[in-house]
Amino acid sequence: MNDRQQLISLLTGVQSSKKSYYTELKKMVIELKKKNMQLEIINDITKSFNIDMSMDEMLKNSIDKLKTIFPVERISLSLCENHKLVLTNVYPAHSLYFPIGFVLPKERSLYWQVIQSLEKIFYQIEEDEDLYVEVAVYNALGIRSVLLIPLISKGKVIGVLSIESKEKVVYDENDLSFFQQFCDQLAVCIENARLYNEVLTSKKEWEETFRAVSEMIFLIDLEGNVLRYNDAANEFFQGDLYKKDICKLLSINPKESPIVEILETKKPVHRRIHIQQRVCELRSYPVLNEKQNMYAVIMYLNDITEKLQIEAQLVQSGKLAAIGEMAAGIAHELNNPLTAILGNAQLLLRSFSKDDRIYKLLFDIYSCGKRCKTIIQNLLTFSRQDEYRFEDCSINDAVEQVLGLIGDQICKQNIIIQKRLDVSIELIEGNVQQISQIVLNLLINAKDALEEIDIPEKIIVIETKSIVEAGERWVVLSVRDNGKGIEEQYLQEIFNPFFTTKRPGKGTGLGLSVSLGIAEAHGGTIEVVSELGKGSEFILKLPKKK
Repeated sequence: MNDRQQLISLLTGVQSSKKSYYTELKKMVIELKKKNMQLEIINDITKSFNIDMSMDEMLKNSIDKLKTIFPVERISLSLCENHKLVLTNVYPAHSLYFPIGFVLPKERSLYWQVIQSLEKIFYQIEEDEDLYVEVAVYNALGIRSVLLIPLISKGKVIGVLSIESKEKVVYDENDLSFFQQFCDQLAVCIENARLYNEVLTSKKEWEETFRAVSEMIFLIDLEGNVLRYNDAANEFFQGDLYKKDICKLLSINPKESPIVEILETKKPVHRRIHIQQRVCELRSYPVLNEKQNMYAVIMYLNDITEKLQIEAQLVQSGKLAAIGEMAAGIAHELNNPLTAILGNAQLLLRSFSKDDRIYKLLFDIYSCGKRCKTIIQNLLTFSRQDEYRFEDCSINDAVEQVLGLIGDQICKQNIIIQKRLDVSIELIEGNVQQISQIVLNLLINAKDALEEIDIPEKIIVIETKSIVEAGERWVVLSVRDNGKGIEEQYLQEIFNPFFTTKRPGKGTGLGLSVSLGIAEAHGGTIEVVSELGKGSEFILKLPKKK
């Protein structure tokens, strides 16, 4: 926090010069670009790595992007096999020194020191030293700096990743933290690939793994009937699945069946599907006999709903963090002149009577200045990301906070906002900033829906009230619009992360998913009632404070 305040002070303080302002601003932009690229690299590993992608391809994709933010010339991967450390991959290939499959010795080895300590090592090489056996290799390749990181999966070391540079570099704590995350994700990918390769290549291990895998696995004949399935599939679908039609089971159009696609292409099929209000990742692979004729399909189904919700919340938190940084800077820049404006306006008001025309002009200046100050404070309060502590709060306060931010903006678009707030509504136990996020998302969705239609009177109704359901008292917020409404086929999907019916560039598909996650974290939920052509109503239900 002190570092952040010092940076803001450096950027916006009275004593700062224009030169230092733009220098620090440039540094911030470079740092943000660097962090964005780091996130992109981690995201690429998560999205693109699968059992059909070779490790060489993975290393190539990674080093090409790492080069844009770090002076990295070489990456090598060594994996533990039968208590030995074996060199398995090197990129670029022309930088190979030891052959692939080379077993690294334990004596005087940097690699083994990493494995035994379970800690990453950053080492800079001097030409006249021979403390470790790897130094001769580094000198031969012109490597001057090397970062060695253990790959750990489920508490067990599975290998070592070496990131090497031909110059002496210095990594700060943020850089080292990124490389650790990179390697943690890589370790997960390697372990998953290893697991599924064993499933597909060894019948005995397949039988053992089939029952243990936590994701759903099906063996399906070429007519689309389920032949075998594991416990995870049985638990998800709740019933006997033998000989069930997989298309009906997954609610897939038979013409778009992955089995049809595999029969035509003889290649694996990957897609994302929606089942029972859950988002699942589907991977299908052809099963071949000794004559290389396909006789069945193995299908892997992974429920990634929670993963997508976490990703959505991280994206939303990142946006709010950026707003918070910006808001703090804006507040500092504007508060000083606003203080002068308000102070001078108050002094001048004392010099004129209330009937004087100049008094009314000065009072307008004073009122507008106070409104600007309130808007800045609301923005800071809304975007504050330090802590999300639960405490007694009012849902009405969240509504007023958000309307203070975007209420005028909505009204300027010829949209009428009708507030029907119950002043005697009970308190809830929660976080007003997080509840404000829900209100903001629902209001923006209502505004967007009204922007897409042409009607004489566009209305958004915001209402709060208390209700009793099943003997429990709930605090309810509803946001209702008379917009275009939502098609019935989409009502089961609108809360899925990254699902949106808005045009490209207008929406990210995160708002409702993040809002539902916040509501559930508060012990509540969000319901939707919509009719195409008449409008939509989103209802937030939260338990009253006990």
